Amino acid sequence: MLSKVSIFVVLALWCALPSLAATLSFNFGEDAEGSVPPHFLPVLHGGGVPPVWQIVSAQVPSQFQAYGTHQLLLNPGWVLAQTSQDPTDERYPILVYTNQSFKDFTFETRFEVVTGAVEQMAGLVFRYQNSSNFYVLRVSVLGKNIAFYKIVNGDLVSPVKLPLAVDANTWHQIKLDCTGTYISCYVDGQKALPTITDSGATNPEGMIGFWTKSDSVTYFGNSTVTYTPLVPAAQQIVNDIIAGRPKLVDIKIYTQSGANAPKVIASKNPSDLGKNGSDAEKLAIENGTVSLGFDHGTVIVTMPLTDRNGDNIAAVRITLKSFFGETQDNAVTRARMVQQDVEQYCSSVDNLQN
Repeated sequence: MLSKVSIFVVLALWCALPSLAATLSFNFGEDAEGSVPPHFLPVLHGGGVPPVWQIVSAQVPSQFQAYGTHQLLLNPGWVLAQTSQDPTDERYPILVYTNQSFKDFTFETRFEVVTGAVEQMAGLVFRYQNSSNFYVLRVSVLGKNIAFYKIVNGDLVSPVKLPLAVDANTWHQIKLDCTGTYISCYVDGQKALPTITDSGATNPEGMIGFWTKSDSVTYFGNSTVTYTPLVPAAQQIVNDIIAGRPKLVDIKIYTQSGANAPKVIASKNPSDLGKNGSDAEKLAIENGTVSLGFDHGTVIVTMPLTDRNGDNIAAVRITLKSFFGETQDNAVTRARMVQQDVEQYCSSVDNLQN
């Protein structure tokens, strides 16, 4: 069955400047009942039996509300649920979305706490590295509070807790906004905690997911993440090279998979990303061949990029302004300085692709 997680890219404003934002949507109604959604991994922090996360049928909020009230009408639908009821006190069922990491993002969902004798909680995890290092934003029905804290090497640190009354068997909305070092939390449209400054974050990016505690049976509805995509390593290298060499006309990095044509994975011009390379890039990767040509006052040099062992891992196409009387040797020498700048950042192909 194909993954039903949908991703689309939209233009957004960020700090009054145009930038690229993306929205990731989790539609739990499009996956098989009883299944774990694609790209999600059940994790247990603490003790007790493993969690049971699955798609179940439930009455879910519609887009309409009863006339004269703020109560949303309910319709039959499907939700993500944690249904195991082990009452172990320090037991934290987590479901992590493993397909990508996030740094600046807004994570929004609806939740309903259904039952629980020991605990009745719902929460979000974020900046998740592993089962011993992650952040939590959670709401407690029985405790009538909301809390934020970090788990660092298995220990709870930096807790923030305030009173907040939420009802069981009622749908609520929870939203988490992370922008730089600032974390803001909202429940049912109202800011629920003072803005948290996370200036000491050792892992400012990570995976996101859903959270409960002990024997809480909790439902989560369709969810969205709006985020600023992380810059791939190769593109960050290109950005740094351009910043240090403002007179450089253009630079592109290509990688190749099997017999396929090399493709642009980083460029001064974002519209070039994904485009096929030429025989020059193919030969640079396969044989270490250096190619060049002169065109309308510029010189274009294509060279291999090598790893720490001297093996070719990619190709770089460097476009420089030419000057009267420039020879091929001059052009290659100038391009070689740019090539060396790139290679000092990448000791392996993983350094380019992560």
